[in-house]
Formats: sequence, C-alpha cells, structure tokens
Amino acid sequence: MKRAVVSATAAAVSLAFAQTAFAHALVSPPVAKSKVLQQFTLSVPTEKEGVTTTAVQLFVPEGFHIDSFEPSPGWTRSEEAGAASGYTWAGGHVPTDEDAVFRFNASLDSNKRYTLKVRQSYSDGSFVDWNGPESSDAPAPLVDGVASLGEGGGGTTTLTIIALIVGAIGVVLGIVALATRGRPLA
Repeated sequence: MKRAVVSATAAAVSLAFAQTAFAHALVSPPVAKSKVLQQFTLSVPTEKEGVTTTAVQLFVPEGFHIDSFEPSPGWTRSEEAGAASGYTWAGGHVPTDEDAVFRFNASLDSNKRYTLKVRQSYSDGSFVDWNGPESSDAPAPLVDGVASLGEGGGGTTTLTIIALIVGAIGVVLGIVALATRGRPLA
C-alpha cells in the first residue's frame, strides 16, 4: 500500500514538473499543412513572479502569411511600423502562471520549418525574447510546414502526445484510487 502511494506521488510530482518545463511561448499547431489557410494560436505564459505580461510582439518569417486575427479582449493589436511581418498586442495584464493567448488565421508557403520570434514585455519594464534554439531557456516557437497531415513519416503527432498525457494521468488516478479505496481523501 505504501509503495502504491509513493509511486502515485512520484508520478504526480513528475507530471507537475513536466508542465513547468514546457512553459514557453508556443504557436500551435506545431505541424501544419502548407498552402492552406488555418487557425494558429500563440500562447505566452507569464512566468515571472509578481508582475504581469503587458505586451507581446510576434515576428513571423518570410513565407508565413497572417490573413486575419481573432479579437483579443483587453488587448490592442498593431502592425509593426515598416515591418509587415511584425505584430504587437499591448494593454493586457496577464498575471503570473496565466497565459496571454492570441489566435490568427495564416498559411505557410512551403514544406519547411518556420521559426517565429516573440518578445514578451512585463509590467516592471523587463522583457523576454523567445527567439533561441530549441535547447535554450527561451526557445523560439516553431511550426513545421508539411504537404499532408497524418501520412507516413512515423513521427509523433500532437494527438499522440495528448493521449499519452491523458493516459498517464489516468494511471496516477487509478493508483491513488487503489491506495485510498474505502477511505475518504480528507
């Protein structure tokens, strides 16, 4: 019984830390069909304690074409002066451990990897540039353009990853239920 509780606790702790490890600026979907207009989501977490995210800038590379934006209540969006590929959302106040989320429709010109760059500004005047390599503390969001989705390749899809996470949570809950069966959780 003690072993089951210890195992469940270890699994829950590892899942909690795994979520923190992936708390970076993200653009989803991370894999998209090229030459098709589709919806993308930019999610930028406020990781710094005691401040709010007040502005987010998105810089898209050549070949990544934004067509339109979903309204973002509480934010004002503007296009960067002199740069058709830069957009700024300002005026929001997203607290620690919450995400600023923006949606837009875009298309990709070709089957290649697109590196987007994000600058996050905080209420204390500091900022984070999400423009580094995948292994850095501030990686740039990436989108892979592909000719078709779900064929060949043998790669891991987003749906597969989500299914594995949901399955792991189910296992943890099952272990906790077995360990506490017949007893209230207090």
